[in-house]
Amino acid sequence: MIPLTVRRGLVLTPLLLALAGCNTVVLNPSGDIAKQQADLITVSVLLMLLIIVPVMFLIVLFAWRYRKGNTSAKYEPDWDHSTKLELVIWGAPLLIIIALGLITWISTHKLDPYRPLERLDAHRPIAASTKPLTVQVVAMDWKWLFIYPEQGIATVNELVLPVDQPVRFKITSTTVMNAFYVPELAGMVYAMPGMQTELNAVQNKPVVSRGLSANYSGAGFSDMIFAYRGVPQADFDQWIAQKKAGSGNLNRADYLQLAKPSVKEAVRSYAQVEEGLYNAVLNQCVAAGTVCLNRQMADDARRQQEAATKESHKEAGEKVAQAEICTTPDKTSVK
Repeated sequence: MIPLTVRRGLVLTPLLLALAGCNTVVLNPSGDIAKQQADLITVSVLLMLLIIVPVMFLIVLFAWRYRKGNTSAKYEPDWDHSTKLELVIWGAPLLIIIALGLITWISTHKLDPYRPLERLDAHRPIAASTKPLTVQVVAMDWKWLFIYPEQGIATVNELVLPVDQPVRFKITSTTVMNAFYVPELAGMVYAMPGMQTELNAVQNKPVVSRGLSANYSGAGFSDMIFAYRGVPQADFDQWIAQKKAGSGNLNRADYLQLAKPSVKEAVRSYAQVEEGLYNAVLNQCVAAGTVCLNRQMADDARRQQEAATKESHKEAGEKVAQAEICTTPDKTSVK
């Protein structure tokens, strides 16, 4: 008869084989920013394993060595202190925490999504004159809109980037908070209505993958997936020309129709995009007659400044009035 342990192992074998075939894109991405983030995860896990592995081993060792049937184990009920053991127990975790803190502090600044890229990869710096490709991203219910302002086109649920070209994403949302995430490219960045976040990244080799929403945003969240491709520059130029030769003009009226909630939206493109549309989306004033948020905030700031200036002038006038109060001169001093 096959032992129970062996039978359990046989049951788990197909699962292990399935896991072995997984595409661990998070730890093996093709973009430099994502690669640095993957390295940070690896280093952090290894540092933590320096504590976890010995602890797991010692648990088994102590349970075995001090089991009830082991009469040769030394029994010291009055033992209560060891300086060497205290140094190991507190010193090792402290050193690991210091190392993790240092690595995290450096990486937090180095991988800041707002920070312009300084390199294409570990061996190729970026020239100071290099201009990044700008892509405006709008998280909608429940689809993604990508606007290429310099090329004058837009796509829905399709993102194509040239290889070895720095890209600056400007990200916002229409209704609720979302999260823009392309595992091949970089870590996730939140998208919020009325606000703009940024992400600087680069794709280092051709790839066919996908991006997704990484923050629950309602009924269609699980289908909020878009196609992602990294292509050579020549193929990217050809793709842009193909989209510009197509049909469709994304103006404000079409955008308002697109913004209506929908699930599993098919990939589509627009050959033209109305100028200033993204800024209108960002400031939530696409619909006619709506006051833009930036205009509203500017007006509020102006009114507050005017009120503060008026109050300041009032206080200054009161001080002058008090200083000019007349006093009757002493008659005895008059000759």
